[in-house]
Amino acid sequence: MASTEQIQQEKAARRAALRNEYWRTMTNPHTRGESVGVFDTGIARYQAMQVNHFEHFRPTGRTFRIGMISVVIPIVGYAWMLKTERDGREKKYRTGQVAYKDRNFKFI
Repeated sequence: MASTEQIQQEKAARRAALRNEYWRTMTNPHTRGESVGVFDTGIARYQAMQVNHFEHFRPTGRTFRIGMISVVIPIVGYAWMLKTERDGREKKYRTGQVAYKDRNFKFI
């Protein structure tokens, strides 16, 4: 088993190698003025995965629950709250509990 000191030295060596490769690539005089940057295979794989996500998506019980909790239930709950509040206000208006001068939105 490697000691923590050996692990830190290996990390430092990897970091130095990556730093040297980055600077070698970024300061290459033969890029003909193009700002190419460094091609990172990890980022390229991540972007490809994001694009192809829906091709490989499989609906499961967990994704169904997440969709219900994050989309459907809030919309239905908000619609129910609006309806009950408006119905209650309308009932007060129709039974005369609120005077016409005290109503909001008299002209709508």
